[in-house]
Amino acid sequence: MSKKEQIWREILQKAITHRQFEFTQKDIADNLKVSLSTVFNALKVLRAQGAVKVGGRNFLVVDIEKLLYIWATQRKMEKYIIYRAAVSASAKEIEGMMPDGAIFGAYSAYSQKYNDAPADYDKVYVYADAPVLAEIKKRFPRRTGEPNLFVLKSDRRLKAFGLIAPESQIFCDLWNLKDWYAKDFLKSLKERIISR
Repeated sequence: MSKKEQIWREILQKAITHRQFEFTQKDIADNLKVSLSTVFNALKVLRAQGAVKVGGRNFLVVDIEKLLYIWATQRKMEKYIIYRAAVSASAKEIEGMMPDGAIFGAYSAYSQKYNDAPADYDKVYVYADAPVLAEIKKRFPRRTGEPNLFVLKSDRRLKAFGLIAPESQIFCDLWNLKDWYAKDFLKSLKERIISR
């Protein structure tokens, strides 16, 4: 994931889960170990679209929903897929066979986070680093057929959120998926995020 997206995720998660809306560019740069100019550049599009208001060293999130949509529309999830497999098992069975260290995204993340699913789903998306990917490949070797397991490259900060991707990232995952049921998940997640 690009540094810009990591910055957006950091801001969104603090706004969504901790109701923190005011930030300093320096704190974001220090937390993510990026330069101040990287943070400044990541804020440009958010500022231009009215999602954040920048003043001096601080900036304020003024529209969480808009920020979510900016990230979702700019995210290119497909380019982060590093492995696909056709697995002759249900989504729940695949989730149960995942090795330690796999971080659930998209439908599985929603299902596990809320212990609910707005629709039936048959595809599993997980994030993994190299060691976890090696284990996933052992457990789920490639076979002929339509892939229903997708592994995305994990960034170095994702583990800090636990074994389920953060809500803002789940939202962006769902936005980028074409399955008919993605819309049901997306609608339900948006209601959970925005209604807080």
